[in-house]
Amino acid sequence: MHILLVAATPFEIAPLLAHLERHFEKSPDGTFTQEGLSVFPLVTGVGPVVTAWHLGRFFARYRPDWALHLGVAGAFDRSLALGEVVQIVADRFADVGVEEADGRFIDIFELGLANPNEPPFEEGWLRNVAGAETPFLPTVTGITVSRVHGSEHTIKAIEQKYPQAQVETMESAAFFYACLQAELPFSEIRSLSNYVEPRRREAWKLDLAIEQLNAVAIEMLQFLSAPLA
Repeated sequence: MHILLVAATPFEIAPLLAHLERHFEKSPDGTFTQEGLSVFPLVTGVGPVVTAWHLGRFFARYRPDWALHLGVAGAFDRSLALGEVVQIVADRFADVGVEEADGRFIDIFELGLANPNEPPFEEGWLRNVAGAETPFLPTVTGITVSRVHGSEHTIKAIEQKYPQAQVETMESAAFFYACLQAELPFSEIRSLSNYVEPRRREAWKLDLAIEQLNAVAIEMLQFLSAPLA
């Protein structure tokens, strides 16, 4: 099985990379192999543009069996615990559009600049149907932004605009879009580092989120590499 492992930054998956270095064989092209499992880590950089570009270039050359995106996220939903690892099964681009004079945000679908039901979109959303049907972690709905929310005014506005949103990232929708267009099976796994609130960096649980995220990712790889009984 060939897995594409995607992350925005190396520090989000540092424990997993260390695990691969210790327990897998590394080939000159950066692929890690163990038994019938091969893993290729791809660090894209932060944001939807670089994520989409790196995935597009990769998919033009290779076709993995599965793509796995890992990272941290902020939570709108206070029923979710910091450090909890979740699976995003629906996402959308939440800041592509225009701001009206009264401060309202109008997205490109409402502007008539894009069809909200032109594949891979469904009512403006990008959905991982297969992932939702076979959840192995708590499932959530997310939004993707180029600027994370940090003031009370903008947080209230985005919550009113997209009340379905439980988490916020800076890359997930780009990953969804690329994988759906490539017709490639994928999973989006995030650990919650903070609540979306007026910015209080000291309240974040980033170390815990990274620890929990990587523990789950390593467990997933161990399961996939285990010999069949």
